[in-house]
Amino acid sequence: MKLKSLTIALALAATSASSFAAEKEGFFIGAFGDYYDASWENIRGSAGTDVDDSTGWGAEIGYRFNDYWSARLEYADMDFDISNANPAMTATSMDGDRLGIDGLYHINGGPFYGIFGLKQIDITENLTFANVGAGYQHYLTDNFAFNVETSLYQGLDRGYTDVGAKLGLSYLFGKQSSAVEPVKAAPAPATVVPVAVTPADSDGDNIPDADDQCANTPMTDAVDGTGCTLYEDREVTKSLLVKFPNNTSKVAGEYDSGIDQVASFLKEHTDTTVLLEGHSSAVGKAEYNKWLSKKRADAVAAKLIADGIAEDRITTVGLGEERLKNTGNTPAAHAENRRVEAHLKSIERVKVKR
Repeated sequence: MKLKSLTIALALAATSASSFAAEKEGFFIGAFGDYYDASWENIRGSAGTDVDDSTGWGAEIGYRFNDYWSARLEYADMDFDISNANPAMTATSMDGDRLGIDGLYHINGGPFYGIFGLKQIDITENLTFANVGAGYQHYLTDNFAFNVETSLYQGLDRGYTDVGAKLGLSYLFGKQSSAVEPVKAAPAPATVVPVAVTPADSDGDNIPDADDQCANTPMTDAVDGTGCTLYEDREVTKSLLVKFPNNTSKVAGEYDSGIDQVASFLKEHTDTTVLLEGHSSAVGKAEYNKWLSKKRADAVAAKLIADGIAEDRITTVGLGEERLKNTGNTPAAHAENRRVEAHLKSIERVKVKR
């Protein structure tokens, strides 16, 4: 098959294009660079020869019927990499060519399009493929466009499945129409000019008093359709870090302010509880360190209870040297590890500002 019948079909389709009214329409030509990924083993025309990738160039001619449909013929000059089981064969490449026809559907008349077609590749033997793919076309001017596309090729007479890609430029002949704005009818002469009456809005929230269910909302508040203040949930957090000298659980006075702040947070967020995690350095026996870290957490808990926090809202745990913050074996590292930590989190319902 030399694609003669497909060429005739393209010509007949072009003669019927006058039935379409489109912004993009007419004959186009193009040139492209071509890459083809083949994996053909022991092809018949040259027994023992395996065919691999091809790079090359090509040209195409086609017709854009309307914004949505076009068709084209293409020719590609291909240069395949080959390998041969016969040591007498020293060639590493083989020339071939590809002829084909494609139908293109331009999705919603935009830059993306689908591809379907038939191809004939000639390299020691003629092989026929069906192909489907996708592409993108960007018009640099009304007529000149940049194209990129890729297709999957399925052999019809041999079971090859290949992939190809093209990168090229095309030119669409003819003057291309632009979208025409509809003609606006001239307004009829007005005999009476109505005077708009602005409804009363006493609190200035853009909700008329007749529909406002929350009068006198503050000017800084965003409101809903009924004139009432909008609220949103917002996460709030508070952290506590208390450090200790070596081999002691006494809380230094410098940490009273931070503990008081945690107590205030708990009083403000009554559904929130706190977990106090006690830690120690890695100096000494692990069992003793775990006991000491729990005693440190209990000492901080006692401060919170003295600030008015209920005991059942406080949990303490001694982790000893299980979670060292600094694994170094220096006085500074040991000091960093002797600590009690707490991380509190709650949800507040706050006003949305205008």
